[in-house]
Amino acid sequence: MKIDKNIIKELTDYLNEFHLTEIEYTEKDTKIKVSKLNSTSSNQAVSVADSTPLSNETKSNVVSGTEVKSPIIGTVYLAVEPGAKKFAEVGKKIKKGETVMIVEAMKTMNHVPSTVDGIIKEICVEDGQPVEYGQTIIIVE
Repeated sequence: MKIDKNIIKELTDYLNEFHLTEIEYTEKDTKIKVSKLNSTSSNQAVSVADSTPLSNETKSNVVSGTEVKSPIIGTVYLAVEPGAKKFAEVGKKIKKGETVMIVEAMKTMNHVPSTVDGIIKEICVEDGQPVEYGQTIIIVE
């Protein structure tokens, strides 16, 4: 099977032109999916105003710290397996590059590393919850 590189180039152009993070193209038995990785730096102070409430409770309006975001769409897991020790807990000291969660996408377990050294201030997701690309999963101070 030969894939036309022009289609991929055109889909990539559409991603940029329409500010999309993902686009999919299907023709007969060929399916092409193009995704864009988050290119913005997350090493900055941010304000969090998440539109999805966590456990039916409203998040505080402003939280300062560094957001660690999900690099892909999938299901987030706080530990390697049910009942195992969690990667991240509020108050835990972590180092840059240390795994904070796993995001499962298409039966592949993707380890999400911390982008900074610090102390975990808030965990913004629950075990087994679906997450979007770029969604904040933890806040490190």
